This record gives sequence, structure tokens and C-alpha cells, in this order.
Amino acid sequence: MSRRRLAAALGAAVLTLGLAACGGSDNPVSVTDGPTASAAPSSGSSLEPADFAAAVKVAGTTIIDVRTPEEFAAGHLKGAVNMDVENPAQFQAQVAELDPTQTYALYCHTGNRSGVAKDYLTGAGFTSVYDLAGGIEAWTNDGGKAVTD
Repeated sequence: MSRRRLAAALGAAVLTLGLAACGGSDNPVSVTDGPTASAAPSSGSSLEPADFAAAVKVAGTTIIDVRTPEEFAAGHLKGAVNMDVENPAQFQAQVAELDPTQTYALYCHTGNRSGVAKDYLTGAGFTSVYDLAGGIEAWTNDGGKAVTD
């Protein structure tokens, strides 16, 4: 293969890989549009944004934002309820009001706090809890929208 052809082929490959790695998508993730999972994921799972978007559409799923009220007010997933894991007494009281047999989809900013909350809920006997890997940051990087209403 000539140097010119090799350079052109390598350039095309780098461009293709670069575009795929940008995180942009013609089909942004959404809690309302797009595919719905056939069932809730395994309890304890951490899902990538597209899988999380499909899973939260399963009937009976409650989306919980475990960030602070200020973070929640700045932008959250449509339909989410706020339960601040950094306020332990309030968080525990709110968890005590939940049905442990229902499905809960948790998220935070980057996935750390939702992991803590997920561990707390599963330790408390909740049978269907999963979280968003990378948090709302990954969600918005994949084209997902946050709302402020």
C-alpha cells in the first residue's frame, strides 16, 4: 500500500474513532422517549445512560435524585424525586416511607453518592435498586436533558 493510501486510511480511521468517542448522539437518552427495557435490571446494577434511560421507563419505577436540594433545583431528570443522601437523618426517614418491593432508579452527579444510596437501600432489604453509572454528568454528556421544574 502506498504511503498516501495508508495515510488516508489511517486518517479516516482516526476520524471515525474520534467521532464515536465524542459522546454525542443522534438519539439522546431520555426518560420519556426511546426504547423501554423489557424488565427492571438486576438489583445492584450500575447502568450506562442508554440502558438507564430504557430501564426507568419500566412501569412502577421511581427515579430518585440523591443530590442536595440545591443541585436538584439546578437540573434533574424529569419525574425524579429528591432524597438527599448527604442528610442522613432525613434520607433514612424518607427511605422508611418507601415500599421495598418496588423498583428504584438512583442517580447523583457522578455516581458516587448514588452508589452509597444503592448500598444503603439494598442493605435495608430493597429488592430492586439500580443506579446511573457516571451520574447526571454522564447523562448530559450522552445528550440527555435535565429539567428545572
